[in-house]
Formats: sequence, C-alpha cells, structure tokens
Amino acid sequence: MKKKVTNNISLKILSLIIAVVVWLLVVNIDNPIGTKSFVVSDVQLLNEAYIDADGKMCIQDSEQTPIRVTIKAQRKILDKLTVADLRATADLQQAVSLDTDPVMVPITVSCEKVLPNNIEVTPNNLSLHLEDKDTQEFVVNVTTNNTKPDKRYEVGSLTSNPEKIKITGPKSLINKIDKVNASIDVDGATEDVTQETEVKIIDKNGEEFSDTDAGYLNISKVYVTARLWKVQTDVKISAEYTGTPASGYQVESVSTTPNVISIAGSEEALDSLKDQNNTIWVSGNAVDISGRDSDFEAKINISDYLPEGLKLTSDSSEDVFVRVNILPEGSNVCEVPTKNITVENQPDGMQVAFDTANIEVRIKKSDESLDDLTEDEIKASIDLDGKEEGSYEVPVNVSVPKGYELVDEVTTGVEVSRISTADTGN
Repeated sequence: MKKKVTNNISLKILSLIIAVVVWLLVVNIDNPIGTKSFVVSDVQLLNEAYIDADGKMCIQDSEQTPIRVTIKAQRKILDKLTVADLRATADLQQAVSLDTDPVMVPITVSCEKVLPNNIEVTPNNLSLHLEDKDTQEFVVNVTTNNTKPDKRYEVGSLTSNPEKIKITGPKSLINKIDKVNASIDVDGATEDVTQETEVKIIDKNGEEFSDTDAGYLNISKVYVTARLWKVQTDVKISAEYTGTPASGYQVESVSTTPNVISIAGSEEALDSLKDQNNTIWVSGNAVDISGRDSDFEAKINISDYLPEGLKLTSDSSEDVFVRVNILPEGSNVCEVPTKNITVENQPDGMQVAFDTANIEVRIKKSDESLDDLTEDEIKASIDLDGKEEGSYEVPVNVSVPKGYELVDEVTTGVEVSRISTADTGN
C-alpha cells in the first residue's frame, strides 16, 4: 500500500504545482489586481471635543494639498468602487502637537472589502489651523428672491422666526459675516405663506459664504412668513397748500401728477381708506406758496402720507408732483382742443401731430366777464415755416376777443412726420 502512495511522487508534485500555477493565471487573467485613485475632499474630524474644552475650533488650511487615495484591489472590486465608498478621518488626539501652526493630523482612510495595507493616502496629514471659538447674533433679512404673488396681491410684510439667530464658529469666519439672509417663495400666492428655510451667510464683500466655510458654522434653520395684502387701484390723491400768494394773485387750481395711485394694504386699512372715499390726503406743510406770483410745483414722497397698514405697489413710484396754479386776480384758465389749432405753413408731404389733446390758455378779463367767454371765441394757430421732420416745441399764437387779454405765452409740442405713400397697387 505504501508503495502505491509513493509511486510517481515526483509526477504528482509536479501536477499539483502546475494546477496552482494555472489557477493563479486564470484568476489574474479573469480578475487581475489593479489600482484606482480618488481625490477626497471630505475628511471627518474625530474627537473635536478634545479642543472644544479649551474654547477652540479648527479649520482646514486653504493651502492644503489635495488628498489623493490610491486603492489596490481586484478589478471587480475597483470597477464598483466610488469616492462615496471611502471614509476619511483625522483624529485630533493623534496630532503630533497642538502647539504648532498649522496642526498636522494623520489621515486614515477605510474602505469595505479593502485591506488597510492596500490603501495609500497622499499626503498622509491634514493641515489645520486652531482658532478661538466665537458666537455672535445677527438679524435675519428676509426676501422673496424676486418671486411675486398673484397680481391681486402684494407682499405686505416679511418676518422671520426667530428674528435674530446666534451663529457659532471660528472667529476669523464670524468676523467676515455681514448679513444673514433668508428667502421665501411666494410665486402666484393668494394667501399668507410660511416656509422653513436655511439662511445664507453674506460676507463683507457681498459674496455668499462657500459651502466649505459655511460648514464650519453652527447655523439653525428659520421659519419665514410672508403676509399678503390686497391691491387697491385708482386711489385718488388730494393735496393742500399753506400760505397765500403775492398781492394781486390768486390760486386757480391744485393738481397732482399722477392723480391716482395703486396701493396694497391690510383688510382693516383698506376698509378705513374706503371710508375716506379712497383718497390719500397730502397736508399743506410740503407745499408753501407764500408770496408767490407764478405757478409752484413741489415733489413729495407719497409714501410719507400713507396711513398705517398701506404701502405702494411694487410698480408704483414714490414721487408725486403737487402743482399749484397761481394767476393774477380776475384771470382764469381755459382749455383749447389742439384739433382747433390752425397749422400755418405746414411742410409739403408732412403730417402734424400734437403731443396733447388740449392746451391751457390763461386769460384775464379787462372789461368783460370771464363767465361770458366761450371756447369757440379763442383762436389759436402755430407756424411751421422752415420745419422739417422731427419733434418741436413751438409757440402758439392766441387771439382773444376784445375785453380780454392773454396772461402769458403758450407753447405746445408737435411731431412732424412724412405722410405714408404705400403703393396699394402691388
């Protein structure tokens, strides 16, 4: 029996060796060993409490060399491997020294199904700066980020809960913070909106903090609320004035440009406005005509005269012009339609269009009553001699009946353009 076992022993050993070699060849051909490299940007810090007790925080050196991880494994493993499969850590307790700047902390990378010896990290240290921890409080500024509610509504107020937040982080980053913003989406909204949102940190250069810098900060979310107000159009403006004009002069009229505005308001404020005939009253303090002998115009900010709970709509201007027409006593303003103005020396092949439908003519009585003067008795004309195509401000020749006199000169704007001669035969 022993002889049978030992028979051809050399041949048997040779066959075993060949089998092993063939197996290794097959394995390496079918599933060879290779390497694959990754750049890791996220390194988890361990044992931060180690420095937190001393009121310190750490931030990564901005000049940190990119961390490259090389994995050695079989091809089937490498083909399925992504950077998400890697876990990079740096344990502060393993730092060579905390008294250096920067602090060098060893980097450890682990990967499932890969032995630690088959993982190479370059550089093998994370470069960190230790800084004092700081906490400051900031007001949350709320915006709609250019979104708008339904056209029947305006955003009446924007609030944040809480109104102020405390932010903790490395002192160098805390000192860079200029604003804390939060936005809310009100696109097409017809009722109040409340949203939970993350705040955005803005530095003193007006730039938003990068994700890396923001990651060092302890920032809480906030709740933002947009209160919607209804829009009210065709709200009238009524203006007053103070003082009296110069001797021999009178106030003929007071007007505003524009004479109506659009506002938005709470339900209570709009109800109150309705009780005032939908009119915004402008006190005379801003319009003093004392001693004046000619027309006076004052620009005011209409927002200053809006009752509480009302605001201008977003497409309305704050500027309103109050005009007080001042005339000599015994005079009046008559409106003459521009269609009744005679055009003399109209250029050949040209048409004339007036800028306005009416012109104002100021007339003073001498012997007759102004009440007896009719529109048809006022004759007006313009002379376009030498005018070419273009826009002009031209004097108006005004003739009034006997017993009346013109107070001041009148001008009007006209547009001179070529008459269209399109060939209708083609």
